[in-house]
Amino acid sequence: MSNLEPRPDARELGGLAATSAGPALDLLPGKEVLLGEGTQVRRLLPTLGRRLVGAWAFVDHYGPDDVWTSAGMQVLPHPHTGLQTVSWLLEGEVHHRDSLGSDVVIRPKELALMTAGHAIAHAEQSPAEHPRLLHGAQLWVALPDGVRDTTPAFEHHTALPGFDSDGLRATVLMGTIGGATSPGTAHTPLVGVDLALAAGADVELPLEPDFEHGVLVASGAADVEGVPLTPGAMLYLGTGRRTVRLRTEAPAQLLLLGGEPFEERIVMWWNFVGRSGEEIAEYASAWAEGDRFDDVPGFDGYRLPAPALPPLPLKPRGRER
Repeated sequence: MSNLEPRPDARELGGLAATSAGPALDLLPGKEVLLGEGTQVRRLLPTLGRRLVGAWAFVDHYGPDDVWTSAGMQVLPHPHTGLQTVSWLLEGEVHHRDSLGSDVVIRPKELALMTAGHAIAHAEQSPAEHPRLLHGAQLWVALPDGVRDTTPAFEHHTALPGFDSDGLRATVLMGTIGGATSPGTAHTPLVGVDLALAAGADVELPLEPDFEHGVLVASGAADVEGVPLTPGAMLYLGTGRRTVRLRTEAPAQLLLLGGEPFEERIVMWWNFVGRSGEEIAEYASAWAEGDRFDDVPGFDGYRLPAPALPPLPLKPRGRER
């Protein structure tokens, strides 16, 4: 999914200065953002207080939205560089097409993993005949310097590993947890897990102590390490934890994201990740002029224009605001 904000902030991210040296319980507020013509999302990263969790650099949670009488998601071709997109559906269907020629319909609990690398363009739309509800998350992973200019790629995994424990069903999107490893290609040590909790669940989930972690609720409510959590915020857990305790009174759906703290400093603006403001400007110019990025088959000239670049130079802000 594109960042459709008309005036996106330019952010410098990364570095270890603000990484928690141990366990934390920081409740990070999300931001309500209107994308396109009526799609409301909860932006949980970057947010007030934190810009990265591991290499996870961007988290939008949307829905559940009733799209039965509308066209649903309609995101025209747009570009990406230097990142991976992880598309995760809980309800509904999304038709993905990209400049590599990929053409697939993504359904709930399937992993759509797009590695932008050097440059890619893609479009996401609800099929003409689509389910009533649309609910999911769009996640971005920053690529480290050694692979950020790699050849673009797309993966669609319709079956993912997981495990069950004490009222918990865990599905592994990225990385490894509880002995289950996702088939998705990761370029930094990280983890992403969908957590479906039954009513009355009380479970200790194993964590990698060298990772920092964050938890968000997609639906319902949960008690995470004693902190009540509902949709609209992310709980940052810091580092050094070997487990996290999750409890529910009613069924709930959570998403756990984590990874080794991302050491490199990056610049993220609109749909681009680079290493300097000059690089970002070059990407925007290439998109406007029809260079670098190939067309998305099936679209004749219609694509999202890049917003105007910020008038001021980027300022280093680190991992926190």
